[in-house]
Amino acid sequence: MITLVVTLLVGCGVVLAAGTAAADSSAADSSAADSSDDAALAAAEAGNDNAGNGADRGRDRNSRADRNNQDQNRTGRGRNRDDRNRAGRNNNDDRNNDNNNNKDNKDFPGRDKIAKASDDDFVDIKDVEPGNDRPKNDKDASKGSFVAHCGTNANNHRNSDNFMVTPGKRNGAQHVHDYVGNLSTDADSDDNSLHAAGTTCDRDNKSTFFWPVLRATDQDGDDADSDGGGKDGNFGKILRPRTADLRFLGNPNSKVVAMPDDLQIIMGDAKAKTNGDKNAKAQWTCTGFENRITDKYPLCPSGSRLVRILDFPSCWDGENLDSADHRSHVLFPDDNGNCRDDFKVIPQLRVTLTFDRPNGRNFALDTFPDQQHDPRTDHSDFMNIADDSVLKLAADCINSGRNC
Repeated sequence: MITLVVTLLVGCGVVLAAGTAAADSSAADSSAADSSDDAALAAAEAGNDNAGNGADRGRDRNSRADRNNQDQNRTGRGRNRDDRNRAGRNNNDDRNNDNNNNKDNKDFPGRDKIAKASDDDFVDIKDVEPGNDRPKNDKDASKGSFVAHCGTNANNHRNSDNFMVTPGKRNGAQHVHDYVGNLSTDADSDDNSLHAAGTTCDRDNKSTFFWPVLRATDQDGDDADSDGGGKDGNFGKILRPRTADLRFLGNPNSKVVAMPDDLQIIMGDAKAKTNGDKNAKAQWTCTGFENRITDKYPLCPSGSRLVRILDFPSCWDGENLDSADHRSHVLFPDDNGNCRDDFKVIPQLRVTLTFDRPNGRNFALDTFPDQQHDPRTDHSDFMNIADDSVLKLAADCINSGRNC
């Protein structure tokens, strides 16, 4: 009997122990699924104490897993914040770039319309009809000439300013100008600075003469990343003229008066592509074909040079040295060479530039970006700065038929 009771008690103890281990194992299952099997196995093999330890180890691993998950979440949130910060910085960079582009577009318009000269901008000089529509001289004509010897810009005086039209603004022209004569000409030039400067001209003539450069577009230039250069669509190697003839001429119908000091004159229209031909005065030809004038880029034969002719107006209102539109104070004569009755006849400046023949169609003028190197945009600017004795000599030479 006693033996039976002991056996039953022992059996119940085993059952209780097993039941306790199973309960602990279930708790471990609910709190740490990935370690519950290990905890239950430890409880079955080693009793209640070991079962509790196994569950604790399971909870420890679960806690570490939770902490790891929390760390990963924090790291993920950190990465997300970093990503958002980087995205924000990128967005700010984009906005800054947009703002810079908008500022550039405001300060230097047309950069979104940059394009190369088209094939239609070129013509074989042999396909240009000969012509000579210049008026004939009458008995009162002033047949002489006066030349300002100023060189061909051997000192590479260039910039993309225009103190006449956009005073004080750097890159106001958005294309590069070649300068001869006055050595100081830039955006900040004024009467005082120009009169105080040196010159490349003879007779101490401090006049400033400038025009857009011509480039070989099949060769690399050194300003591809510069304002006035590549930033404004003007690519290629700048070509220096072989010759630059700056000649003051007379009038076919009358004598001239001396040109006043500080007179400013422009010719041509730098925006003729969009403005139309009203003020366009581009004249292109080739040596040996001077009676064939075109407003397109001429394709010259071997042995011939490219020629640009820049004729200035020569009828002055007798009072103003400049005008709001930079044109009204000095006008062109009519087709017969006559000035308006209320205007005075002054010497006509003609700039003739020659260049070594470019390769095929691989050349173009610098222009405003949206003018897309149209040859009709050729133009030039001039400010007269010379002693009265030089200006009087020029008028006397022209009126007397001499070439000085």
